[in-house]
Amino acid sequence: MARSDVQLMLDVKSGDEQSFELLLHRYRSPLVNFLYRMVRNREQAEDLAQEVFLRVYRAREDYVPSAKFTTWLFRIATNLALNNVRDTRHQRMEISLDAPLAPDSEDGDERPIDVADQHPDIEQHLVAQARSRMIRHAIEKLPEKQRAAVLLHKYQELDYNEIAKILECSESALKSLLFRAYEALRVELAPLVAQHAKQ
Repeated sequence: MARSDVQLMLDVKSGDEQSFELLLHRYRSPLVNFLYRMVRNREQAEDLAQEVFLRVYRAREDYVPSAKFTTWLFRIATNLALNNVRDTRHQRMEISLDAPLAPDSEDGDERPIDVADQHPDIEQHLVAQARSRMIRHAIEKLPEKQRAAVLLHKYQELDYNEIAKILECSESALKSLLFRAYEALRVELAPLVAQHAKQ
């Protein structure tokens, strides 16, 4: 039977390096994906994920299972991501004012797709890709804390209680934060919804 996150962390605390490897293996992908959606840069997301695990490892001796392991992990990740976004916002603004946009490549991590003749559903694929790009850009426009709340709620599927602990706010403050975020997304994505209704 698989050991729980808390049990693994307690084993790490008592010196079991292999348990740390298991936690790393279990949470590396979800963590990198969450961080990537926050900072919009694959390399930075990887670096931040490494920093999160480094902090978890350094704190192993003081670890007390007072909250779920994921709450603790994502609190560290969220704080690092919010700091990173704030630190790089000014720098990014300068770059975007100086650098001309390359045609058809709004962000450097976009992979070009090969259009092959044997794909009759290529149009659907392109529509789905455009739709997900619109959603991603809408989420990116949200204020950092709202963005973190939406990502933790929708993509990490964490409950209100856990997200409130991660963002260090009350559940009612979180609900109000999410309400404002989803309202902003609804307005931003209204053209997409209208377009979908026509099809």
